[in-house]
Amino acid sequence: MTQTPTPSDDRKTIVLTGASRGIGHATVKKFSQEGYRVITCSRHPFSVKCPWPSGPEDHIEVDLGNPESLEHAVGQIKERLVANGSQLHALVNNAGISPKDESGNRLDSITTPMDAWRSVFQVNFFAPIMLARGLFEELQAARGSVVNVTSIAGSRVHPFAGTAYATSKAALAALTREMAADFGPHGIRVNAIAPGEIDTSILSPGTEKLIENIPLRRLGTTSEVAETIYFLCSDPSTYVNGAEIHINGGQHV
Repeated sequence: MTQTPTPSDDRKTIVLTGASRGIGHATVKKFSQEGYRVITCSRHPFSVKCPWPSGPEDHIEVDLGNPESLEHAVGQIKERLVANGSQLHALVNNAGISPKDESGNRLDSITTPMDAWRSVFQVNFFAPIMLARGLFEELQAARGSVVNVTSIAGSRVHPFAGTAYATSKAALAALTREMAADFGPHGIRVNAIAPGEIDTSILSPGTEKLIENIPLRRLGTTSEVAETIYFLCSDPSTYVNGAEIHINGGQHV
């Protein structure tokens, strides 16, 4: 019996976590506009409000805080790549959580419950390396790129970001360097972006007061972050490896 060949999808493919809002949402739009196939990963089902094509077919509902759910998602991603004859050109680890106390205030190093520490590190730190390792062969075949989304809070105490979030992002920045050294010889570049105050629907109250300490005197936009992610996944950055690009209007200087 003659076997029917797998249809080939000539588009470049990206896997993106935390795709349902903010930076993730803008990143999906940017890559879709550039002709990429975008496999989105989120805790939430695909929303009919999302404008990009093939959304439901290329959306994976996954709880990054659950290692078993994450392992299942890796299998689903592999299946969808094979089904379309696609290679994996980029993995963007954008998802992150930052729990607050009952009043909505940041949790510091004294008040953060230990189970919250573990949950934050599972989503913000362990999930990125688990995904990158799980999809290693697919990234290697395409000489792909990994982008980890860290934060300005990873390098300085932030008035709104909690301690568990900040330390997980600092750890992710260190992991990016280690991954760049380990994945690089296999043709996979690994970089990070560290956003500062970005104008999204989940801004903490009082964020506007930080603007006076930002040299550009404004918040960043999600599209500006998405453009930087796209740069790190595209040809102009093919010799950029192990970098962490700060997107904060000079807030860190």
